[in-house]
Amino acid sequence: MNLEQKIFKKLLQVPKGQITTYGELSKAVGLKNGQRVVGRIMNKNPYPVIIPCHRVVMSTGKIGGYAYGEPVKTKLLSDEGIEIKNGKIIDLENKIYRF
Repeated sequence: MNLEQKIFKKLLQVPKGQITTYGELSKAVGLKNGQRVVGRIMNKNPYPVIIPCHRVVMSTGKIGGYAYGEPVKTKLLSDEGIEIKNGKIIDLENKIYRF
């Protein structure tokens, strides 16, 4: 299994209504300081509906980038019950999925 597959497999564990961070996902697959690597892989996700890359956010609570634009990411997260204000997750600590 390659790195992309490992990351996507871990990401599939994050349920609707929760998020993870690039750093948490990086650690979950054994990458030290691999946040940017995870971000690049998320950007190239060939199955965005199946592999929920929109559930990966920045550790600061900012929603971060999305291949289809931040407004789409915001809507997807909001539709799953994640509250967002000014581009940041509300109550971040209680929404983070820990692997």
